[in-house]
Amino acid sequence: MPVSQGIVGPVPPDQDPEEYDKLRRRVLWKMPSGLYVLGSRAGERRNGMTVNWVTQVSFDPKLVAVSVEEHAFTHELLVEGGVFSVNLISVEDRAVVRKFTKPVEVDLTAHTLNGFGFRDGVTGAPVLDLAVAWIDCEIRQQVELGGHSLFVGEVVDARFQADEETPVLSMGDTRMNYGG
Repeated sequence: MPVSQGIVGPVPPDQDPEEYDKLRRRVLWKMPSGLYVLGSRAGERRNGMTVNWVTQVSFDPKLVAVSVEEHAFTHELLVEGGVFSVNLISVEDRAVVRKFTKPVEVDLTAHTLNGFGFRDGVTGAPVLDLAVAWIDCEIRQQVELGGHSLFVGEVVDARFQADEETPVLSMGDTRMNYGG
């Protein structure tokens, strides 16, 4: 997961820019964040991508937002296909998310993404067989934010595939970090 190079944003006048940038990153990395596999589809093209900037943004209607780097293959699929799934991964399966940091190998005959089984959700977005739970969304809005786009999707389906008490993965459960 790439991290921006160089100092971004304002620096207080009494701070050393480089030291302040390091401090700001550490503070932002402390913000609790989940770690998910985002499924996307446009036509017959599918992908799964590790993401952590995902959150519910509305109760009525049920809306979920996800931020995706504009140069990512998934971004292209989201724009073209208008759908996504958010797959919640068990803490026990933490190694799985590393398999989705680059575009995946899709085998439509075996119905696998990088060797992991999936099925198509209601929207057609891929839902991983090993996901503890998932949500399936249709994109309602796209907002450009610097080098990322925020995609707001309405939840059209959601399920648990494992016991609801199964601990799900967060950034703090890995050595990964993104952003800041």
